[in-house]
Amino acid sequence: MSRPNTRNKNKRQRPEDGENPSSEILRKIHSTGEIRKSDIRQLYLVWKPICQGCRGNSKESPNCFCGLIPPPNGTRKTGLWQKMADIILSVGPNPCMDLRSSTDMPAGLTNLGATCYANSILQCLYMNTSFRSGIFSLEVDLLKQHAVLDQLSRLFAQLHSSKMAFIDSAPFIKTLELDNGVQQDSHEFLTLFLSLLERSLSHSKVSIAKSVVQDLFRGSVLHVTRCSVCGKDSEASSQVEDFYELELNIKGLNNLDESLDDYLSVEELHGENQYFCESCCTRVDATRCIKLCSLPAVLNFQLKRYIFLPKTTTKKKITSAFSFPKRLNMGKRLGNPSECGFIYDLSAILIHKGTSVNSGHYVAHIKDENSGLWWEFDDEHVSKLGSHPFGEVSSSSSNKSEHKPQRGSTLNSISNGTCLGSDHTSTPCIPNEIFSSTDAYMLMYNRINISENEANDNTCGPNAVKISVKSDSLPPHFSEEIEQLNASYVNACKEYQLRKDRQVAYITERRQEVKSVLLEAPVQPDEDSYFWISTDWLRQWADNITPPCLDNSPIQCEHGKVPASKVSSMKRLSSRAWQILLSKYGGGPTFSSDDYCIDCLRNRAKSVVCADDYRGRKASLKQLAEAAVAGNAPDGTSYFVSRTWLVQWLSRKNADIPCEADPGPTASLVCSHGNLIPEQAPGAKRVLVPENLWIFLFETTRSTNSDDILTFPSDSRPCEICSQELTEVACMEDGLRAVKLKQRQNHEKLISGKSFALYPGKKYFLLPSSWLTKWRAYVTATGKNISSSPEPESLEVTLESLFCQKHSRLLERPFELVCKRGVITQKASTTDGLTLISEADWTLFSEEWNATEGKGISAEIAFSDSSKSDLSGCCKEIPILDEDLKHSVEEPTDDLESRRPYIRTYPELCEDCIGERESCKLMQKLNYCDEHIKVHFVRGKEAPKSIREASAHISDPDRRTSKRSRKTSFGNSINLKVSGSTSIYQLKLMIWEAFGVVKENQKIHKGSVEIEGDSATLADKNIFPGDVLWIADSEIHENRDIADELSEQKINAQKAEEGFRGTLLASDVSAQNFQDPPPPPFG
Repeated sequence: MSRPNTRNKNKRQRPEDGENPSSEILRKIHSTGEIRKSDIRQLYLVWKPICQGCRGNSKESPNCFCGLIPPPNGTRKTGLWQKMADIILSVGPNPCMDLRSSTDMPAGLTNLGATCYANSILQCLYMNTSFRSGIFSLEVDLLKQHAVLDQLSRLFAQLHSSKMAFIDSAPFIKTLELDNGVQQDSHEFLTLFLSLLERSLSHSKVSIAKSVVQDLFRGSVLHVTRCSVCGKDSEASSQVEDFYELELNIKGLNNLDESLDDYLSVEELHGENQYFCESCCTRVDATRCIKLCSLPAVLNFQLKRYIFLPKTTTKKKITSAFSFPKRLNMGKRLGNPSECGFIYDLSAILIHKGTSVNSGHYVAHIKDENSGLWWEFDDEHVSKLGSHPFGEVSSSSSNKSEHKPQRGSTLNSISNGTCLGSDHTSTPCIPNEIFSSTDAYMLMYNRINISENEANDNTCGPNAVKISVKSDSLPPHFSEEIEQLNASYVNACKEYQLRKDRQVAYITERRQEVKSVLLEAPVQPDEDSYFWISTDWLRQWADNITPPCLDNSPIQCEHGKVPASKVSSMKRLSSRAWQILLSKYGGGPTFSSDDYCIDCLRNRAKSVVCADDYRGRKASLKQLAEAAVAGNAPDGTSYFVSRTWLVQWLSRKNADIPCEADPGPTASLVCSHGNLIPEQAPGAKRVLVPENLWIFLFETTRSTNSDDILTFPSDSRPCEICSQELTEVACMEDGLRAVKLKQRQNHEKLISGKSFALYPGKKYFLLPSSWLTKWRAYVTATGKNISSSPEPESLEVTLESLFCQKHSRLLERPFELVCKRGVITQKASTTDGLTLISEADWTLFSEEWNATEGKGISAEIAFSDSSKSDLSGCCKEIPILDEDLKHSVEEPTDDLESRRPYIRTYPELCEDCIGERESCKLMQKLNYCDEHIKVHFVRGKEAPKSIREASAHISDPDRRTSKRSRKTSFGNSINLKVSGSTSIYQLKLMIWEAFGVVKENQKIHKGSVEIEGDSATLADKNIFPGDVLWIADSEIHENRDIADELSEQKINAQKAEEGFRGTLLASDVSAQNFQDPPPPPFG
């Protein structure tokens, strides 16, 4: 059973012209001249029923209002009916989203490009309540004199009391003169910034502020060197040195205890490192160590995650996990150990995300001293972590649980955010948690106070730790400005909410209006009171948020009425709906049910009848036209028409009447003199048609074409002038055909383009290959192209261009000679170089092309020893492949074996000028840009023979090659886009990125030659477009991320990125010279 055809199931069926009721009505109107009301209803489709639930708006019914708005709960991508949330976006950004719910939640800092290193340090300093209190206690006069202190105070004030969820750090960064587009080291920033603050705060008269940096961050150490012979310490051992952080090694170490042990370990000085003891007056063995004298309230540990690699002279980040405790007992590590008073609590962790030393991202995990909760500060974003510094324990892949022993206790280890377990070694009663991180870069610990009673108490609880927190309320001189700033934020939120409410109310009102009007719009088919409205305007009104003025001009005819031809572009609207729209939106014109156009109806009726008459007459005359095209001569009077035009006229199937663009049946038969063009002319083919067919064609074409249509009866004579011109052209072509035929016969061997045997002792001549190619195309052109093919250039002028003006010698080389089976021939080419021709051919060419016979370039075949170098005046030499040469001069065969054939020219070749020109061409060839070369990555020490041969082959830059990367059995290949100015170093970076082979391990070859010298360019190494290179991996140096190389390259290339050079942090100017005018208020 065959499957039913459903291809046209939903296709709208159009009635045939004969069955169209409108056509019958129009014919009746044309015949009677009477237009009845029923005719109007039929022609304007008023009888169509009101649609109910169509899929879309129907153009065939003026009573259909479906699809103008989406269905209930439906939306559109644009306009009035899009999602309300999308419409609200047009109101602007919501400032309420930038507010924090409460000042209990910390605020973030904006990242100005690469200022995350500064933001994380500033958050660590701000969250330290003691440091914050010191900054808030600064006197107003001092702030006016020191811009850095003033901006820091303002920044802290906004972080403290602003309603914004993040604060703009631009004024502070600008004051420090930092480059916000350059990533810096956060540890270096903290060190320099504390030093700058210490100098600036020294001018304060407030004691708590003046020494806040020293009181919180400064500790002291001794570098003790002790003689192993006399046991005395050096004089320098008694000199106390200050520190603001302890720099700890972590390479090969697992936790903070091991790093502290390494930091305080005793170093043995012996051998070449012996110490000169002043007491012993000689170099002796000694010991050296660091002793902690005093510890600050805030103890900073700088974890040395960046190490220097001597082999690559670069830095590398250590990404191994490193453990550290929540509580740290530093009393036992002092020079004079103490059992109490030096318990530290973990307060902040600075994290560096990324594997590159000079890039990545800094975030800070900081503990709120008041609530004890941890927060993550990631520039503008602040996230609550809870009671653990890395958030709650997660089972995700980034937080894997491990088990590590630490100082005799078994710990549950986690990476970057999971608690490792408990360690009871810090204090007798306070359980200690251990954390681990692969990215922790700096640790901050706050010293806490534990009373002796609490330390001896066996019941330890959450209140065992008491941290002394000073008052950090907002200073009075900032309170008013912060209140005004917060008030402006609140007002902005209120204004936004007001605009949003207005927009929502307006959209709701507009939607309700559209629904109500469309509900009133339909008119029953039998109602006589209605108005016509443009469908396009109605669609815009129903879909646009801001509707346009009412415009009915698209449905208005030239008589100011509504034509029936526009019925698909308009709708019948009820009187009530029309009045609502007209009163609100104005415009017009107004078209009621009586504004149908009688004139347009009558014209349309006339067109229908004329079309019927045209189709009928054409059908009756079709056989006559087909007979004329077939070449059957008609009887009686006949007329010429264009054959091409008549064929096209017969092929028209859907045209009722000729179109205005029709040129007419005789337009192509008229010459420039207004007469009948000869039939030999291009496009002048004509046929004879009978008189009745001609009259029909003439009348119907003239009715639509304003141009005069010329009539050519069968006895019309062609234009004499055009006939004479065509005769002259024909005679000229005949003569040209004879000349070309004679040249083809004279040069039968040259016409074929095949090489011929060459004999020593005979005289030959040289012609440019390009001229010979044009000559062959010229003499072989026949038929219609015989007169249109271009002649080759003047032979004598072409030969003169082959000589250099300076030495009057040849500038072109002949092609190489080939000796095969004892026959000498010349290589063939159609573009460059000189080709040998026989003496007879040259004599004929000089006669045929008016060249002086004595100015020809003569040549002969000669021989030279194979051991000699290239001779002046000869082509590039090649060895003879056969034992002897037939038809050569009589010489012993043994002598011929050691000789090479070459072409000796008269005049000789100008080697100087040719070398200079070839050098210029080579430079132009190497001056390429954005071309492709192919690089093969070979696994192993040696590339396959196919790769070596392809790499050694001189590539053709014009040859089309594939740009796709490929994977083969011996390795991968890739196409790289390079220029002649691309350096070998840049090429190595491309290969590094493509194959992951570090530049130090790359061995790049072209053929069997290794390419060296990173500073050289591809042009220096003669690497052309399309060349094939291959590389091998030496595997000597350690693999690393290419981002490290790019970062180092960026730093070395830009002097402005050398640390903090050029900023206030690196300035030697005293803080008392920072006399800037007071900055503007907040915002």
